[in-house]
Amino acid sequence: MAMFRTGILVLTAPISLIPLRIAPVLAETAKIVKDVLYVHLHPGLGLTGNYMQPNPVYIPANHEVSQLLTNLYTKSSHVCSHLDIRVVLSNVKNHTSTQQPFSSVQMLSEPPEVVLTDYKITDLNQSNLIMQCLEKYTLGCYTCKPSLRAVYLPYDINGTESISCSDMEDSGLCEIIPSYNDVVLGGTFDRLHPAHKILLSISCLLTGKRLLIGVADGELLNRKVLKELIEPYQERVEKLRKFLLDVNPAVQYELVPLRDPYGPAITDVNLNCIVVSDETQKGGEAVNRKRLENALPELTIHKIGLIKDEHHTADEEEKISSSTLRKRLLGSLLLPPKNNPRIAPIPYVIGLTGCMGSGKTSVVQYLQKMGVTTIDADQLGHESYKPGRVAYQRIVQKFGQDILLKDGTVDRNALGKRVFGDIEELKSVTDIVWPETAILVKQKIADAGAEGKTVCVVDAAVLLEAGWIDMVHEVWVALMPEEEALRRILMRDKMSEEDVKKRLANQWSDVQRVQYANVVLCTLWEPQVTEKQIQKAWQLLQKRRPLC
Repeated sequence: MAMFRTGILVLTAPISLIPLRIAPVLAETAKIVKDVLYVHLHPGLGLTGNYMQPNPVYIPANHEVSQLLTNLYTKSSHVCSHLDIRVVLSNVKNHTSTQQPFSSVQMLSEPPEVVLTDYKITDLNQSNLIMQCLEKYTLGCYTCKPSLRAVYLPYDINGTESISCSDMEDSGLCEIIPSYNDVVLGGTFDRLHPAHKILLSISCLLTGKRLLIGVADGELLNRKVLKELIEPYQERVEKLRKFLLDVNPAVQYELVPLRDPYGPAITDVNLNCIVVSDETQKGGEAVNRKRLENALPELTIHKIGLIKDEHHTADEEEKISSSTLRKRLLGSLLLPPKNNPRIAPIPYVIGLTGCMGSGKTSVVQYLQKMGVTTIDADQLGHESYKPGRVAYQRIVQKFGQDILLKDGTVDRNALGKRVFGDIEELKSVTDIVWPETAILVKQKIADAGAEGKTVCVVDAAVLLEAGWIDMVHEVWVALMPEEEALRRILMRDKMSEEDVKKRLANQWSDVQRVQYANVVLCTLWEPQVTEKQIQKAWQLLQKRRPLC
């Protein structure tokens, strides 16, 4: 079956029956659509093929629909996690309306190339007419690609999942979800995932007019796991806006930066409701206490449960979370390597970098166990200013005899105290040492090639600062929170906390390094977690590097 980048799935089964079959329906759809999939709900849609064009209908915004959204997005994370699914709610209302749904065609940010349906065709002779009817129905609701094609899903997708009778017969599911003029919620919304989409979609159902969303930024991100891999604020906002406008363009969306735990939720007089999760309920309660202090009415707290991640491993959270998604990026290829005609394809050179205390040594040790040739650029840097070398003479000339030990070698600690904390003095040293070190590194790489080594890793803390990126085919970055790096260095080295902080301050931040990283690793957790990352990175490397 040909693959389409974008598609729309029209579900015609009764809302109560969709959970029985949604997993196989999504699994079949994922064989046809590979990127973005919209879902349109029309229970009981009749596609008779008799040239009577059906019209879209309103669906009551009740708890059954809310439960369906949770079920659908949760199942999508299990059976087709690569698909960006967006359930359209434009025709789902928690109040009566005399206006026809989709009275004008709704613009979609990713126009569908194909429309699929779970509609059961009983007369195969009518299949072409029914598919034409489906195409016309879809084009009457949404902007689609001019070459929109209709595809009927197989007959054998009736669900086999169990669902309790109490769920099917729960009269509470028919109760309409309450509506509030102004609703607020907050979050990081990094790498928009199914749990986010459930939170946002139900917030849309609750909203009668305006949905105010605080998007975490600034210091609120400091305590996040692998904060360096969080998407930039503007990128997260843009993805949010596209999703929301696709889901329901009738709602007024207001997206604002959230730089403290409360944001506008404690000052906006018009707000009526705050949407929280199990994890953030205490935050919602804190918002209400602050509102009372500000002489504002409390907000109704609407809580949404956490969504279990069925694919989580022993070292991951049980719930679907952005933190887990970021951890899964470790060892993966984040940025395709650029072709570098200035260096030989063999040996394939990996530049490994990271701050002091980032665990580069552990990474190198794992790679050495796997038979990888490694080059210690930091050690070569020390060799570059041994007595008799050009760099030695220039350093002594610049800083005098005071920075020498009794045996005539450079006292690295004394030199460090002179230059760290003084940008100009530090630059005068690096201008001397880095070019000489680069010569030694290049020679080691050439030696590895002459010995028939196919891959070598250059361990260099200053790989990027020194501009050595042109010496390597790929950059691998070892990340580490600064406070943990500080703790490790103080345990390992005989240095004062003040001196360590000065040295860390003179290095690039991990945020800067990640901009150049093809692969990112992190040794923050147990050794076996680090080993898994490196094995993954190594296996993926074998698939993309030149073999000869």
